[in-house]
Amino acid sequence: MHPIERLRFVARSQGAPADLLVEESAMALGAFRDDPAGLVAACRRIIDRQLTCGPLWWLCARILCAPEPMAEARAAVEELNDDTTPRRLASALPDDATVVVLGEPEVAVAGLARRGDVQPIVVDVDGSALDVVRRFERVDVLADAVPARSVAVAVDRSDVVLLEALAVGPTAALVPAGSRAAAAVARQVDVPVWLVVGVGRLMPGRMWDALVGRWSASVDPFDAPEEELSLDLVDRVVGPDGLVDVAEALRATDCPVAPELFRLAG
Repeated sequence: MHPIERLRFVARSQGAPADLLVEESAMALGAFRDDPAGLVAACRRIIDRQLTCGPLWWLCARILCAPEPMAEARAAVEELNDDTTPRRLASALPDDATVVVLGEPEVAVAGLARRGDVQPIVVDVDGSALDVVRRFERVDVLADAVPARSVAVAVDRSDVVLLEALAVGPTAALVPAGSRAAAAVARQVDVPVWLVVGVGRLMPGRMWDALVGRWSASVDPFDAPEEELSLDLVDRVVGPDGLVDVAEALRATDCPVAPELFRLAG
C-alpha cells in the first residue's frame, strides 16, 4: 500500500484498534524520513482525524522528538504489540468475578478473554455490546449485554468495574461516554473501579491539555462518544506494570512533549 493511502486509511478509520492505527501510521510516516516539514504536517493530519486515540499522539510525539524518527516509530510499534496489560489484567482479577465494561474496550476484552471463570457484563453505550459479547463467545467466555439505562443495576451486581482509557492526563482520563456514571455508582455501592491503561495512553500535562482542548472544542457534549473522567473516581490502574495505585501509574508516563502537535494541520 502506498504511504499516502495508508494515511488515508488512518484518517478514515473509525473504531479501528489502536495498535492497527499505530502500525499503519508508522509505516506511512516512513515516507517522510527525509522530509522533516512533511513529517510534521503528516503527524498533524493524523492527529486531526484521530483526536481521541492516545497511542497515536504518543507515536507522533515520539517520532517528532527523536533523533532517529523511523527507528523510534519501529520501537513504538513493538512496544504496543508487546503490551502486557491484558495479561496483567487477567492475573489481577479475583476468581469468578463479575466484571462490568462499557463500550468496546479492546485491551480489557483481551484481558478478560484469558479468564474462563469471569462473567463480563457489557453495558451498551454505543451500540457495540452485542459485537463484544460475540468476541467473548468465540473464546468460550459467557458475557451479557445490557442497555445503558441498566448501568446502575449492572454495577451493583458486579465485583469490579473496568473502564478503559483512550488517553490519561495528570488528573483525568478520556473514556467511553457513560463511564463517569458507572464510576459514580460504583463509589456509592463500594465496588472498586479499575482504569485499564494500555501502552501509549499516559500523557504529560501539556500533551493532555492539547488533546482534551481540541477534543472538547470539536464535539457536542450531549452527543460525544467519549467523556472526561476524574481520576478521583478511580481506585486502581491496570497497565503494563500490573494493578497499581493511580499515583504510581502516572509516574510511568513516557510520552514526550511535542509542541508541533499543538497546532492544527494546514
